[in-house]
Amino acid sequence: MEPPEIIDVDEPVVRCDGGGGALGHPAVYLNMGERTEIDCPYCGRRYILTSRAKVAAGH
Repeated sequence: MEPPEIIDVDEPVVRCDGGGGALGHPAVYLNMGERTEIDCPYCGRRYILTSRAKVAAGH
């Protein structure tokens, strides 16, 4: 099944609230880790890390 929306992002951690204000869902922070994409478990939006993304410093 295709995601309802695909969003390009520049950071490996994204915040999703489903959009639509009160019609959205609780805000969640999604961490891609080593992956280049992640789907929101609430609304199914797919976030794709772009090639111009910042490299995270290792801590």
